[in-house]
Amino acid sequence: MESHGTFGTIWASLGMTAYYIALIWINILLGLFLSPLFMIPMTWIQDRFAKKV
Repeated sequence: MESHGTFGTIWASLGMTAYYIALIWINILLGLFLSPLFMIPMTWIQDRFAKKV
């Protein structure tokens, strides 16, 4: 079993922390920017169905 010492453990933990922060950040941005792309056309469709009734 290899051991990379304390510095290797700290380096790996910093890398994993940065990775998960980036994942959370991109998921928040996707939710903020992609939601209106689906919500706005849905309101157009609902308005068209409301006019027919």
